Amino acid sequence: MRTVLTHPTSGYYMNKDVFGVAGDFITSPEISQIFGELLGVWCVNEWMQCGKPSKMQVVELGPGRGTLAYDLLRVFRQFPQMKDVVTLNLVEVSSKMSSLQYEKLVGPHQPSDSANKATPKLDSNNSLAYNHGISKFNIPVNWYYKLEDVPSTFTCYIAHEFFDVLPVHKFQKTERGWREVLVDLNLDLSSPNDFKFTVSKSPTPALVIFQVDEKDNRDHIEMSFESGAIIETLSHRIAENGGFALIADYGHNGEKMDTLRGFFKHQVQSDVFLNPGFADLTADVDFKYISKVASNYVDIFGPTTQGSFLQNMGIGVRLKVLLQNVKSELHKDLISGCKMLIDPEQMGERYKFMSFLQKTEKDYTPAGFYSLEN
Repeated sequence: MRTVLTHPTSGYYMNKDVFGVAGDFITSPEISQIFGELLGVWCVNEWMQCGKPSKMQVVELGPGRGTLAYDLLRVFRQFPQMKDVVTLNLVEVSSKMSSLQYEKLVGPHQPSDSANKATPKLDSNNSLAYNHGISKFNIPVNWYYKLEDVPSTFTCYIAHEFFDVLPVHKFQKTERGWREVLVDLNLDLSSPNDFKFTVSKSPTPALVIFQVDEKDNRDHIEMSFESGAIIETLSHRIAENGGFALIADYGHNGEKMDTLRGFFKHQVQSDVFLNPGFADLTADVDFKYISKVASNYVDIFGPTTQGSFLQNMGIGVRLKVLLQNVKSELHKDLISGCKMLIDPEQMGERYKFMSFLQKTEKDYTPAGFYSLEN
C-alpha cells in the first residue's frame, strides 16, 4: 500500500488531484461546507472547555485539497477571542497535494517555494516545516512531512480519512496457526495481474508483534501498525502537552475481516492489484485497535456514527440557517449534500467519529458524542 500510494514518482497521491468528480472519490468536506463548519465549531468548543489557552496549533493529518482546513479557519475567524491564538500545521507527504492546499489556503503558489521542499530545515523557531505561509484568514500555515516534525505543544488534532490509507498487514488463520498474507509475483500468464496474495509458510517479523484477543473469532485480520504508531505519538502528546483529537473515517469496532479494496473513478475495486498507482487503496479503520493503543494516555469517546455526530452538532439547525440566506437555486444541493452526510444508507452509518481528550477526573463528554435532546 505504501509503495502504490506514496512512491515519490509513481505513487497514486503524489502527482495528481485524486479528489472530486474528476478524481476517484469525494470526501465529506467536498460534499457540503456544513461538514467543515461543524468540525470548526467542535474545535472552538473544546478549546474553550480547556480554558482558552493563549496558543493552540491545529494539526490536520492528510489534508486533501485543503477544503476542511479552509472551512476550519473560516469558522475560527468568527470568534474574536481566537484572534492570534491559532497556527495551522498540515502533515502532507505529497508535493502535488501540498501545492493544492497552498493555493486553497494562502494563494497562488510561488515557484521559488518548491526549491525549499526537498529537505526541511530548522528555522528560527526550531521548526522542521518544509513550507509556510499566511492564510487568507491571516492565520499562519506550515507544512510538515511527518507528525514527529510538528512542534509539541497544546494541539487540536484532526484526522479525516487519513488512517484508512495507511498500510495494513493481513493475517490469516491456518491449520498451522496465524500466518501473514504477503504479496508475490503472479506467474500465471492468463491473469491480468502482475501480483497476487500468498500465505506465508512460516512466521514473519510482523507476526511477532501481531497480538490477537483470545475472544476474537475472526479468521482474517487486518492490522495497521503504522496507524498504531501515529496514534501512540498523538495520544502521548495530548497527555504531555494538552489538547484533543478528532478522528473521522470509515471503519469498524474490531469485527470486520477483509476490507482492503481499491477505488477507481468512483467505483469499488475488490481486486486490489488492478491499476496499481492509478487507483486508491484503502482499508477500514479498526477503531477497537486504535482505542487499545491510545487508552494508556487519553480519555476516549466513540466511535459514534457520522450521522449521530453531525446531528448532535446541530447540522439540521445549520442547514435551516443556510437555506434562509442563500438563493433558492442552491437549496437542492444543500439539502442533498446534508442528506448524503447523515443518511444511514449513504455516509451516515459507514463513517465513524472518535475523540481523544487529555485524561481528567471531571465528568465531561465532548460535543458531538451526546444527544442535544439530553
